[in-house]
Amino acid sequence: MRRHNFKKLQIWQLAIELIDENYKLTSTFPDYEKYGLRTQMNRCSVSIASNISEGSSKRTDKHFMKFLDDSLGSAYEWETQLIVCYRQKFISKELFLKLEDKVQALQSKISNFMDTLDSNN
Repeated sequence: MRRHNFKKLQIWQLAIELIDENYKLTSTFPDYEKYGLRTQMNRCSVSIASNISEGSSKRTDKHFMKFLDDSLGSAYEWETQLIVCYRQKFISKELFLKLEDKVQALQSKISNFMDTLDSNN
């Protein structure tokens, strides 16, 4: 297996865009969420991209898949936190729907990439 250049992977690029959107979003949260949901969402969004990049360094696609699986889990976790934001009225319905679409598209692309790697083995 050749190692993947994570910076060229569309899933990593989309994950980086989600981080940017996430930090814009969480900077607007109330102060009482500074060490709660804000911190959790920031760490979670960074985890998505970080797992993709870390996994890309592994020697086998099977090992890479474990990190992609973790990345996918973080994407689902972030979506849940986004739902909490909406339900707590920290964000508008319009922004919620926009970000929900982005994270769901990313989830789909990570899953499809995993399927491609799996079928190559």
